[in-house]
Amino acid sequence: MLDRYNRHINYLRISVTDRCNFRCQYCMPAEGVPLKKHEDILSFDEIIDIVKAGTKLGLTKIRLTGGEPLVRKDLSLLVKMLSDIPEITDIGLTTNGVLLPKYAKQLKEAGLKRVNISLDTLDPIKFRKITRVGELADVLRGIDAALEAGLLPVKINFVRIPGENKTDEQAVRDFCQKKNLKLRFIRQMDLRTGEFYSVEGGKGGICEICNRLRLTADGFIVPCLHSELRFSTRELGIEKAFKQAVQFKPEKGIGTSTHEFSNIGG
Repeated sequence: MLDRYNRHINYLRISVTDRCNFRCQYCMPAEGVPLKKHEDILSFDEIIDIVKAGTKLGLTKIRLTGGEPLVRKDLSLLVKMLSDIPEITDIGLTTNGVLLPKYAKQLKEAGLKRVNISLDTLDPIKFRKITRVGELADVLRGIDAALEAGLLPVKINFVRIPGENKTDEQAVRDFCQKKNLKLRFIRQMDLRTGEFYSVEGGKGGICEICNRLRLTADGFIVPCLHSELRFSTRELGIEKAFKQAVQFKPEKGIGTSTHEFSNIGG
């Protein structure tokens, strides 16, 4: 799929749930966010139908996001269903890591290739403050579980929070070097104003080479994280939603009020 700016669109980020077991201060308010109705959330079969239609247009790469994707029941089944699609060559997962000790092995066996795990500090007290409910030790066990299961490379997402975790960067760098983890620094962004930055250590945030679309948990294809545009697979039909998302993918995002990081997975 080529868009108007000759970008080859082959990557779909799928939000499998809008629920999360953390309340990270840069992602959602302390009280959480209004949740979608259960009946509005895409079933696994619907997700597979959407992905299969996308492969006919050139889709090859999938990343599962949330919310926290591992709170979605039987996620390894969805991974297996995706891995059985011949055209899909890469399946990744972005997670806070807490549930990886329970699920990493079965996810790997189902066909998951690799994981990105959020880690914004190695200070347990500061970690609790940032996540509001999380325990650092749980995430560290999740990182070890991912390594043991062979979900490689394990990438660490460190969000730079102004006035909060600048002094934590070196400790996380040292930790990642010791564990052979790939580290990515992400500046805090504002979806409302369209304020965004390139990812240090990754390819996100570089509009000229953006190759991705996003699928919301309730079935909308979003062509740009920082855009109001969204196309319903249920109302338009899957193929038309894909084609319109590609056709109208903006050269650069300018801001949105239609979604939050908490329900589209970044």
